Amino acid sequence: MPQSNIDQIQKHTPLAIGLTVVSAMARLLPHPPNFTPVGSASLFAGARIPGLWAYLIPIVVMAITDPLVGGYSAATPVIYASFLISVWIGRRLAVTESPIRIGGAAFLCSLQFFLMTNCNFWYSSSMYPHSFAGLMASYTAALPFFGRTLAGDLFFTAVLFGLHAILRRQLDARISTAAAH
Repeated sequence: MPQSNIDQIQKHTPLAIGLTVVSAMARLLPHPPNFTPVGSASLFAGARIPGLWAYLIPIVVMAITDPLVGGYSAATPVIYASFLISVWIGRRLAVTESPIRIGGAAFLCSLQFFLMTNCNFWYSSSMYPHSFAGLMASYTAALPFFGRTLAGDLFFTAVLFGLHAILRRQLDARISTAAAH
């Protein structure tokens, strides 16, 4: 990555951290089932926060807020692992503002979350037979949840990346104006 891109990312890191924390905390507000900003906050953190902080911040916010929204479960490690994968996917967006690439990454994050968490549910429960047919039945039954997760991830990803781009440009304009005086 060219040094100018690294400088830009580091200059806007506090803004990116603030947006990540606020968006992830928004899961505490009333919302439709599975329509939360947590997945998109993880993707955004990966794209706009440098270093290990990108991985740490979403998980810490989850760990702090989980007790307030129902607590931890046997699925928690799989859910957290999925969000860490979303951060990793976001790393591939570090210097892009392409809506197509960002939207595609949001879709991929939703899909891997759906596959991982529902595979874990199938494996750890007796609701479905532990066979390929049982796994497919579990995935089929969970499709309505995927639709809401995908809608939430696409919506909140657009909000986070869009808001970050707008605020970053405003901040840069203010810095340029201040430097000129």
